[in-house]
Amino acid sequence: MYKIIKKEMLNPTVCRMVVEAPRLAKAAAPGQFLIVLTDSKGERIPLTISDYDPEKGTVTIVTQKIGVSSCNIVAMECGDSFAGVVGPLGKASDFMEMPLEELRKEHFIFIAGGVGTAPVYPQAKWLHERGVAVDVIIGAKTGDLLIYKEEMASVCSALHICTDDGSEGFHGMVTALLEKLVAEGRKYTRAVAIGPMIMMKFTTLTCRKLGLPVTVSLNTLMVDGTGMCGACRVSVGGKTRFACVDGPEFDGYEVDFDEAMRRQGQYRTEERQAIENQGRA
Repeated sequence: MYKIIKKEMLNPTVCRMVVEAPRLAKAAAPGQFLIVLTDSKGERIPLTISDYDPEKGTVTIVTQKIGVSSCNIVAMECGDSFAGVVGPLGKASDFMEMPLEELRKEHFIFIAGGVGTAPVYPQAKWLHERGVAVDVIIGAKTGDLLIYKEEMASVCSALHICTDDGSEGFHGMVTALLEKLVAEGRKYTRAVAIGPMIMMKFTTLTCRKLGLPVTVSLNTLMVDGTGMCGACRVSVGGKTRFACVDGPEFDGYEVDFDEAMRRQGQYRTEERQAIENQGRA
């Protein structure tokens, strides 16, 4: 069993949990994900690994309440245990394959949207610990929905906050803030964008305009997490790829975001029905 040893609500809908999983913690790497099962009959839920501690044997997951299964996860408390935790799955971030001397010549800019901020953290942390220059933009609709501000500030060279309504930090979209930073003279060599699909699409378009290579994570498409269900099938570079086994990270320039967004919405009717049925129970 995989015991929850710490739980906290980061905002009204987003929950962070630290879970005992010693073997997984020793093997985990930035960019990978895991699958949790609340009970033996529960749905398999893929979640990006938000942190890991090999010495303590723990992994951190962040869950946003959206459907029935995610609400069931958030309803669990400290001392409860997951019936299963499987991982690490997926491919680690590609920068981990670069020689350290080459990596230290790079200047990364991470663009994190909403709950996508959580999977950015272990990547920025890994790079920062190795002396790589890292800037981070965290964006949210409003200031009270921002997460990981303090944690991110400790693992990056510069943290930039952005809110749609201007309640905190830069007033506007993350793409406008990225363009502003570049216009002010900041020179980035690589971008990583993780967040809502529409945000990643327009961040990619902005990066293309700036001549900035960008990596995106398609973790929100995953369902089964093993490539068997086909739910995360997407076109990348004109070829069919599966986010869970070929990714979840891909070259943003090559992703067909319009197709990905259509696929992301294919289970919305079933999700609504499941929520309504649970409410009647």
